[in-house]
Parts: sequence; C-alpha cells; structure tokens
Amino acid sequence: MHADDDILKLVTQKAAEVVRRANRGLIVQPGALGDCILTLPLVKYMKQFLGLDSVDVLGHTEYIGILPGRTCVDGVKSIDSVDLHRLFVEAATFDLPDDDPLINVFADYTWIVTFLGEPGSDFEQNLIFTTNCSHSAEITTLLTMPEPNSCEHVADYYIRQLANETGADVPAEIYSPEQVRIKATEADTETTHELLNNIGCAFAEQLIVIAPGSGGVEKCWHLDNFLAIAEELKRRDRQFLFLLGPAELERFDKAEMEQIAAAGPCLSDLNLIRVVGLLSCAECFVGNDSGITHLAAAMGVNTVAVFGPTEPKLYGPIGPNAITLSNPSPNFAQQASVELQRKVLEILTS
Repeated sequence: MHADDDILKLVTQKAAEVVRRANRGLIVQPGALGDCILTLPLVKYMKQFLGLDSVDVLGHTEYIGILPGRTCVDGVKSIDSVDLHRLFVEAATFDLPDDDPLINVFADYTWIVTFLGEPGSDFEQNLIFTTNCSHSAEITTLLTMPEPNSCEHVADYYIRQLANETGADVPAEIYSPEQVRIKATEADTETTHELLNNIGCAFAEQLIVIAPGSGGVEKCWHLDNFLAIAEELKRRDRQFLFLLGPAELERFDKAEMEQIAAAGPCLSDLNLIRVVGLLSCAECFVGNDSGITHLAAAMGVNTVAVFGPTEPKLYGPIGPNAITLSNPSPNFAQQASVELQRKVLEILTS
C-alpha cells in the first residue's frame, strides 16, 4: 500500500509539473453573450501580460461555443456540467474526496479568473482549496460592475482589476477598440449564402440586419422605430432583413409578428453559429443593447447600437465600426422617436 501511495504521489507531482509548463488560464464567466464578448479583451491581456500560453472559458455553451476558432479563446467548458454551487458553502465546512470531479475541472490551469463569488468570499476560498488538491494555482476574483458614478468601460475595468491584483503592467491603451475580435470561418459564411437565398436576399448586395430584440424588455427600442427604418430602407431600395431571437418570438404578439413579416424578410431563432455566418455577410447592423449587437460590433460589422436605460460608456459594444446612440428617455420602450430614427438612417445609408 505504501508503494502505491508513493506512485500516486509521484504521478500527481508530475501532472502538476506538466500543468505548470503548459501555463494555461481559465476564466469562469457565467454571464450571457454580451458579457462573454466583453471579456475577450481580458483574455488577450492574460496571454500578453501574464504570459499564459492559452486561456479557456467556463460558461454557458450556448454563448461561448462560438469562441474557439473565431477568437483568442482557446477552449470552452460547460458550466452547466459542473457542480459549482458546491463552492458556495461555508469554507469551514467545505471538503473534497481525493477523486472528486470538481478537482479535475480546475486541475489543468495555472491561473483562474472568476466572475463568480466575491474577493475573500467562501466561493473563492473553496475554489483555492479545490485547485490545491491537484496543484498550486493563482486565483483572482473580479467584480462585474464598476463603482457607482464610474465612467470606465467594463472591459477596461476587468483588466484593471486583474492588473491591480497581480501587479502586472497596464498599457496606456488597455485594448484597441479598432480590433476585430470575432472572425467568422469560411464555413460560417458559406452556409449563410444558401440561407439568404431561401428568403430572397442576395448576399452579394449591401445587406442590413435589423435586430429589434434584447434580453431585457426595458432595453428594447419601440418596435415602431425598427419598422419605420425598414420602410425607409425599402423606399431607398436597400437590402435588409429582420433577425429575431427566442426572446422576441415570445415577446411579440401575433399582430407585431405580422407587421414584421409585412415590412420585409425575417430570420428567427437561429443558433449563434448561424448568426455569426449571417453577420459575416452583412454590411450594416442596427439593434438594441443586446448580445447580438455586441457580436456584430466585435465582428467589425458597421453597427448602430441604440441604448435606452443602460449607460453606453460602461457597457457599449466594442468594435472598429460601432456607433452607439443613447436615448435614456423613460419613453424609450413605449413610443417611437422620429429624431432617433433619422440619426440611425443617416448612419446606415451614409
């Protein structure tokens, strides 16, 4: 038995050495699509300034599944397959058997950044304990929301927190907003051509994608605004289509869906890979404060983001061709705004 114990100890040590040589990082990001996209500058920073060879993301696969092969993210893990809720128990009572699956989840990483828990919390202490069961790793917990009255974009805020915790350098320009962060593959684009042909859109023309939805109803500019923009684009003989997600299919009633169908072609409930392909064929995009708007901006599409209650200085989309128009009026989601429609059309058709 003693010999077996010695062998097991040796194997564990060798595995830890391999991990250290690999120098891999992990980001625990439980947020939605927009949150994941705004984390991409942090991924690049971790590689450049912490010397990591690769960075994976642990999150919801419906949002992060598109990242490997299209972004600086090297791999993804499903947060839904990991019992992370166990890490929220009181640290004094937390314990793990030697073969616990939680240990394997984090065993490959030398640096783990988490958006779950808070600095010094039971979650953080339990995560440190878990990683120490296999090897020693750096653990950094980041806050998701900047201080009240802050004007710092969350992408900057994430990086600055990590730099402050680690003592790493912060460049004068933390990240370049001019950079395209998500690049569609050839397969993404090719599969979209057939999809567009099926609804009568010629992909060779300057396609404008109109996305009137968002995860939060209060973030949605009134539908009449998007319909008015579509009518004007039609009058100018511009190619466009509506893009609707699951939230819009639930939110819009029959009359509103009929209005959209009458206004122009529509694609609905596409998976994110299909959306990436669609946006790779688009010349312009207009949408609310939503994950798809962040996706379009990060892909370098000419993006017009219409923000209502959300502060764009903190949460605006990042991209080389992204423009954010803000209308914090309490009527943002309740009625049309002709003046804002005019501004959007000027950008889309300039």
